[in-house]
Amino acid sequence: MKKIGFIGLGVMGKNMASNILSAGYELTVYDVIEANVEDMVSKGALAGSSPADVASKSEVVFTSLPNSAIVEAVVLGENGVLSGCEEGTIIVDLSSITPKSIRKIHKICSDKNVEVVDAPVSGGAAGAEKGTLTIMIGGSKEVVEKITHVLSSIGSKINHVGEIGAGDTVKAVNNLLLGANMVAVAEALVLGKKAGLLADTMYDIISKSSGGSYALNAKYDNYISKGNFDPGFMIDLQYKDLQLAIDTAKDLQVPLVTGNMAQQMFEAARAEGFGKEDISAVIKVFEKWADVEVRSEK
Repeated sequence: MKKIGFIGLGVMGKNMASNILSAGYELTVYDVIEANVEDMVSKGALAGSSPADVASKSEVVFTSLPNSAIVEAVVLGENGVLSGCEEGTIIVDLSSITPKSIRKIHKICSDKNVEVVDAPVSGGAAGAEKGTLTIMIGGSKEVVEKITHVLSSIGSKINHVGEIGAGDTVKAVNNLLLGANMVAVAEALVLGKKAGLLADTMYDIISKSSGGSYALNAKYDNYISKGNFDPGFMIDLQYKDLQLAIDTAKDLQVPLVTGNMAQQMFEAARAEGFGKEDISAVIKVFEKWADVEVRSEK
């Protein structure tokens, strides 16, 4: 399969599409922001006039979009991906959406002999640029085998985790943990600072102790300690991903106490105007409440 379509050229999508193009595939792209399309065309991609047009020129169509409602509209709506697909086309959704939504899309597309795979990614903008993303795939083994070669151009860790919806479920669980851990890190560091501890001392000890975590290691040195909250992973996106976990938990009647509390802290950060900043900026809410600032003393 050499003819690939890509819809959704945001920060993540543009980087992933660029890596697919660099791997030698014939790539047709579409985005509602024309400048994003023009940028990809300047690199050698073809421009599609609509999601349907992209699909009509592709054997595999990737979507990288903000939420469940938009994915459903782009795939199933008027001039959507499905309307342009031939039988046997494979749709790969790289977005983070609810398992319920991707299963709905899969069922409707299957009735027209179009395959669907959910393949949300983890690794942020840096991983998308480097082509080192972790990809969590839900779908039939036979379909996944057909697209592994394309996926290898955007990710270094490709995991087939189960049937349709399983990829989005793993992503929701992963980002539930990330969000809860980030809030806990922020709260703990502010407590320590208020009690008179040095920020660097806390980091040096905790990062090598039982309280250490990815959230601490990834977000202290490059973000919190420097007061740099340029987004690696935006608070708005973390909030959305926590909502995916909460919605899934409600569907399954599973209490999600910590997840709901973590989401409320990111809601507080959004209310303070930090929605477009990195998730580590949630610490600024705790800092405001405690009247301290956690920054490196170096």
